[in-house]
Formats: sequence, C-alpha cells, structure tokens
Amino acid sequence: MSELIITCPHCNHEFTPGDSTRAEIEKELRTKMVEWQKKKEAETALQLEAERKRIQSELQDTIRKTLAADYENQLKMFQQNAADAEEKLKEARKKELDFLQKEQALINKEQELQLTVQRQLIEERAKLKEQLAKEEAEKISLKDQEHALRIRELEKQLEDQKKLAEEMRRKSEQGSMQLQGEVQELMLEELLQGTFPFDKIEEVGKGVRGADCIQLVRNQFGSEAGKIIYESKRTKDFANDWIEKLKKDMRHFGADVAVIVTQTLPKDMERFGEKDGVYICTFSEVRSVALLLRNSILKVADARKSQDNKGDKMVMLYDYLTGTEFSEQWKAISEGYRSMRSSIQKERDAMEKLWKAREKQLDKILLNAAHIKGSVEGIAGADAVNLNLLEDDNDPMLLD
Repeated sequence: MSELIITCPHCNHEFTPGDSTRAEIEKELRTKMVEWQKKKEAETALQLEAERKRIQSELQDTIRKTLAADYENQLKMFQQNAADAEEKLKEARKKELDFLQKEQALINKEQELQLTVQRQLIEERAKLKEQLAKEEAEKISLKDQEHALRIRELEKQLEDQKKLAEEMRRKSEQGSMQLQGEVQELMLEELLQGTFPFDKIEEVGKGVRGADCIQLVRNQFGSEAGKIIYESKRTKDFANDWIEKLKKDMRHFGADVAVIVTQTLPKDMERFGEKDGVYICTFSEVRSVALLLRNSILKVADARKSQDNKGDKMVMLYDYLTGTEFSEQWKAISEGYRSMRSSIQKERDAMEKLWKAREKQLDKILLNAAHIKGSVEGIAGADAVNLNLLEDDNDPMLLD
C-alpha cells in the first residue's frame, strides 16, 4: 500500500500524517463517501420512480388506445357483417316464400285436374259396368257362335282333306293347328264385319308380318278415326313373344290398338285384359272387347277434333300436364328449389363458422388484455389504472 502524502493548502508543503491523523482523515472520508452514496441513491431512486411513473402512464395510454381502436374496429365489422347477413336472409326468405306460393298454386291446379279426371273415370267406369252387364247377357249367343265355329271348322277340315290328303297325313299335327288358326281367322273377320258393318276389315296377306286383320274404325260420317290390329291364335300354350311381335306390327301399320284373340290366355290372366300395351281375349270375348276399344277410339278422335276446332282448354291442359314439357319444367322447378335450399344452408353454415371464428378472435383479444392487466396491476397495483375494455364489468363475454 502506498504511503499517504498530504499537501498543505496554504504553503504547499507536503508531509506524511501520523497514524492518529490518518485514522481521523479516513474516518472523515468514509463519512463523506457514505453521505455522497446515500445522496446519489436517493437521487437515483427519485429518478427511477419518476421514470417508472412516466413509463407506466405511457403504457396505460398506449394499451387503452390500442384496445379501444381494436374493439371499435371489431365492433364495426361485426355490425356490418350482421347487417349483410340479415339482408341476405331476408332476400332468401322472400325468394323461398315466392317459390312456395308458386308451388302451392301448381299443387292446387293439379288437385283440380285430378278431381276432374277422377270424375270422368267414375263416369267411364259406370258406363263400362253397364256395358259389361249387357255383354254378360250376350254370352249365351256367343256360345252359339262357338258352336257354329266348330261346325265351320269341321267343314273346312273336310274340304282341305280332300285337296291335301297326302300332305295332311305327313303333317297332321302341324296342319291341324294351322287349320284351326285359319278357321278362327275367317270367323274373326266375319264377326267383326257383321258387328261393325260401317268399318273396313282388311285381311293381312300370308307371310306379311304376324297380324291377321286390321279394323279401320269409321265414325258416323264415314271418316277414319283409328285402326285396331288383330292377331288370331289357337294353340294349347300362350307365347309371350306374341306381344312384342304384335306391337311391332302395330307400329308398322300405324294402328292405335292391338288385340290378340287366343284360345289359351296367359297364366296370370283369368279373362280378357291388357298386358304390356296389348289387349288379350278369347274368341267369345272379342266382340265385347272390340266394342269397347272401338268406342274409345271414336271418343279420342272426337276429343282431338273438338280440341282442334274449339281449343278445349281442359283437354289442352291435360295434354300439357301429361306431356314431356310439363314434366321437364316441373323437374327444373324441383331442382331449383333443392339448389336454393342447399345454397341457403351453405350460407347459414358459412356465417355460423365466421361468427365462431370471430368469437375466438375476440376471446383471444380479451385473454391478452387480461394478461396485460394482470401484469400492470402486479407492478402498479390494482387501483393504479383502469384497464377494463368495457365500462360494464358484468359483460357476459368478459365473465367467460
């Protein structure tokens, strides 16, 4: 340690102090040093306290302004989106209401049409029932015709056996069936011509497709109203391919109705009826069936003529509702309705998803604000600054 040298302030004389003097001087220096350190510490503490208060005030202002601006922007955005969503929802409800009103109007028209058609069906059924009652009374005379048919068959068989005795012996079974069919064909033509003297009964030549004869239906004025094509079969079993073959013949000759007159009905039929677009009956029933079909053709022809001349709105409406155009338009309306409902549901789902995302953003803001509030209160105290985002402390979003 270097030796302490003291210089006199008056004469500048340097001397080395003794131990007692040195101890006194060091004591005095230590006292001054302690006082100086306390003064500096006090000044530093005052500066730090002032700086802390300044920083705390600036931080509070910055946080308050930032949170207020963010909250105001978020609130405006929520209000704007809510207004847009409400406007879209009103428009969608209006469109849906208009569509439902149009749909109800169509349903009412359809119900009125169904009611009219049902009434017509009831009237036609009553007429058909009356006609069938008459036909039942005529079955006794039809039995006599069946007996005459058998007699003519025997006569035809004897005549053909004289001409083709050798050929009949070689093909007795096949020839017998063919002969029976030819006899029934002749009887069918005679029956139709006798029953409908004003109609034209045309025989289809042998080898020309499968039909046996065509009935050209004529009205009271002699005008052709339609065609009925007949196929005569007299076999032990009924073949289903006859139906498709006769339908091809019907299209070829432009006939309106096709009838198979057969000795044996299909297994799923007990009496005359319609199957796959072709009417099937026995010879004893053919006269009644022909009467019904002929009357139907005449009525359809009259309806068409009335529609052409008078423009019957009900008939036109029925044709329109049962046509392809109405079916496609109704299908388009149905598809549009489903598409609109799907679009509304998608918009609702999208808005709910957006609201959920914004709620999470708002929760995140509130959580960060709570962290900042806790940090500031930990430094400055709970009552030092008010960092509530909302004036109402009971806001449900803050409570969550």
